[in-house]
Amino acid sequence: MISVDRAELAFQLFEALPTASLATLPRFADYDRTAMDEVLDTAERIAREHFLPHAAALDLDAPRFEGGKVALDDRVGAALAVYREAGFFSAGFDREWGGTQMPGTLRAAASFIFSMANASTAAYPLLTFDAASLIAAFGTGEQKERFLRPMVTGRFFGTLCLTESQAGSSLGDIVTRAGQNEDGSYSISGNKMWVAGGDHDICENIVHLVLAKVPDSPAGPLGTSLFIVPKFLVGEEHAQGERNGVALAGLNHTMGYRGIPNAVLNFGEDEPCRGYLLGKLDNGLAQLLQTANEMRLGVGLEAAALGAAGYRAALRYADERMQGHLPGNWNPDGPPVPIIEHADVRRMLLAQKAAVEGALALILYAAFLVDATRAAPNAEASHDSRLLLDLLTPIAKSWSAKYCCEANSHALQILGGYGYTRDYPVERLYRDNRLNAIREGTHGVHGIDLLGRKVMQENGTGMKVLAARIMADVTLAHAHPELAGHAEDLAAHLAEAVATTGRLGGTVGSDPRRGLANATLYLDMLGDVVIAWMWLRQAMAALRKRATDSSDGDLIDGKLAACRYYFLYELPRARTARTLLDSLDDTALTMKPEWF
Repeated sequence: MISVDRAELAFQLFEALPTASLATLPRFADYDRTAMDEVLDTAERIAREHFLPHAAALDLDAPRFEGGKVALDDRVGAALAVYREAGFFSAGFDREWGGTQMPGTLRAAASFIFSMANASTAAYPLLTFDAASLIAAFGTGEQKERFLRPMVTGRFFGTLCLTESQAGSSLGDIVTRAGQNEDGSYSISGNKMWVAGGDHDICENIVHLVLAKVPDSPAGPLGTSLFIVPKFLVGEEHAQGERNGVALAGLNHTMGYRGIPNAVLNFGEDEPCRGYLLGKLDNGLAQLLQTANEMRLGVGLEAAALGAAGYRAALRYADERMQGHLPGNWNPDGPPVPIIEHADVRRMLLAQKAAVEGALALILYAAFLVDATRAAPNAEASHDSRLLLDLLTPIAKSWSAKYCCEANSHALQILGGYGYTRDYPVERLYRDNRLNAIREGTHGVHGIDLLGRKVMQENGTGMKVLAARIMADVTLAHAHPELAGHAEDLAAHLAEAVATTGRLGGTVGSDPRRGLANATLYLDMLGDVVIAWMWLRQAMAALRKRATDSSDGDLIDGKLAACRYYFLYELPRARTARTLLDSLDDTALTMKPEWF
């Protein structure tokens, strides 16, 4: 049984972050600490009773392509019906459209619980949230009434239909077309790949957001537009109209996330397909980028949740599995010890804890920035929060995806041969998590985005905001003798990271290919420093908690030990990476294809 650690989640939300203070803002006035705990209680109950029980079976009996439709386990729809009745689809949206205006930080924590229990079933509402957020941001009043309102209430689900088989991550190379009709709608024609949740019958309608090009648009990414393309046309009072020309061509057979259909969709191939322009023409990618932060944080959140599920499973197994004897105390007649007594098992558990709880801390911190940006008291505060959020998002997504998947690998190792079987969930969790370094932009794409754009925008202002916030916490940490060494270490790493950023930035400007050749390594390096900051913040929160309430001593001691582990075992690799980055090594760049 995989179970969420509610004490850990409460610590992250209410000790490391001032999440309860959000209730003082008018938008979030309904969410005091009591209400927040009730939300998490409800999420935990639904996840335990309705999401978790079918997670393994859904992986074994993946959705099937039968008669042009998806055959899917009935328990998915039943679980999402309970989720809908509890109001989770509406979390985060304005009351004007049926939402509950739940703080994004709290919504992220609830989503973490659901994804821990069953990432495939939890993916449907996350995808719907992403699509609905785009309509909320760029839709007309009529589009919001027709499509957003039923998505907010969970009657309609949503997808993003962006990439194509020949384009991959290069969305400027798509060939799907949209021609305008006399009534102002558009006729959509083309094919889309890798559409998660692309077809099923567990809701009234599916609203696809399709990236396409209209005739005479500029070539490349500047010529893309977004269109609302429903599976069924929508009549008055959201009534289901005739079937639109969206056809399921097949399903991709994936390594993980096997419980949600990964579809190939044809638009306008056999029947006319009608779509409606969302926002402005030739502005599709720009609109996606404006809402990309929350989408990418969602991927990082799922990575952390899957890593946490593996960690909890490995921890339980290590407590119960009796095997071997301790060095220096070997007695063939003595009983074996729980494997958690072996130092190397503890090392792997510490590595999992450091990655998972570090990633969760960063994602919740970023979600808090989203809330702070929405409710900032002035334009300057909002501006700084937005720049910091832009900078942290590729790290929150990609660092979490990489190292929380590595945490799942440690879980496999702890279980040994059993971990490699389907008798335990850790092999499934590893397979699921491997996707998160690919979706919503690969690891390499986010490295280029971070180094080539995010750290340089507005003359590096975002990096200055990040450095100022880290140094503010370094100063606070000096008040705790136990943390002074970590604080000094972080300050030194930060100074070196800033210097490396400056050197690389100059090269990116003059020689982009060489400057960006090791962008992925740069992302990992800066991510290591940021996660160290998150661990310093958690350690300070643990000491503050001890000063006022020492009843949860194991949690506090565990935080301090994991912080120590991270600074001693994980953070040093950032310095090795900076040495290579500072040298502007071009080994990968100059390696010729024929040499492989």
